[in-house]
Amino acid sequence: MSDLASKVLKGDPRSVARLISFAENNSSELADEMRVIHKHSGKAYVVGVTGVMGSGKSTLIFELARAYRKQGKKVGIIAIDPTSPFSGGALLGDRVRMTDLTMDDGVFIRSMGTRGMLGGLASAVYDAVEILDASGKDVVIIETVGVGQAEVDVVKIADTTLVVLVPGLGDSIQTIKAGIMEIADVFVVNKADRSGVEQVTAELESLIDISCIGKNRKIPIIKTTAKENKGINDLVDEIEKHKNYLKKTKVFESQRRKRYEAELVEIIRKRLMNFIFDESTFKEKVESMIDQISKKELDPYTAADEILGGILK
Repeated sequence: MSDLASKVLKGDPRSVARLISFAENNSSELADEMRVIHKHSGKAYVVGVTGVMGSGKSTLIFELARAYRKQGKKVGIIAIDPTSPFSGGALLGDRVRMTDLTMDDGVFIRSMGTRGMLGGLASAVYDAVEILDASGKDVVIIETVGVGQAEVDVVKIADTTLVVLVPGLGDSIQTIKAGIMEIADVFVVNKADRSGVEQVTAELESLIDISCIGKNRKIPIIKTTAKENKGINDLVDEIEKHKNYLKKTKVFESQRRKRYEAELVEIIRKRLMNFIFDESTFKEKVESMIDQISKKELDPYTAADEILGGILK
């Protein structure tokens, strides 16, 4: 076992941060470390938090983490932010909003940039979850970018997915129900001290009544005012109820299988991309083809066929 993996398994925060950086930077050292880490993962419960921007997800996660810490549980937080076009790093940096938690040894917070990935997640998030899991975290909370309908990939990795809404966004439920509304295990109406909370709740209840016909579980709606720490304990209880439901119905195991499938596909995708663009011969070929495409001597589809044909032979 490497020294880095050994330190991660002991919960050393610097080693955890370093290995997550390996994942983000697609380091050549990552695979060997993750072979060790994977054997020690699978114990942490993963909670995904998604919803429109401005719904107070970061504050909600801050209070969730505090509630879990009061229970004596160790918490990992992965906050996915839009990528800076200049540095490639996380643009918003949610750790600024969770300053009080950074002083708690039982909490590890990491902001990650999407780096061009769609679906609200960064490609390294699968590795980051396993690393935090193996380091001894009991709960790992993932916050997606939160820009609307596309934030659905979190369901591939989370055991429980929270969809956060707030009053005062007009026809928000109608405009986003085709995307993130369909992946909720728990609906959270945050900022419940605002006017219009009853209207949002009624719309959600109507949607649930339609979508849950024939299902064994009705999706709950929890009202919270995170900035005042109201409704947080109810939310923690509901997450626990969903966890028990998953284990009772044997859905938990199938969801974990889906996570590993998504992780495997992502690793294959990254390795194929590296093979195409990092190998000098292919890089030279791509550059040559771009010149031909620019001169209209070759079209992008034919160029792609030639590149893929060379790989698949």
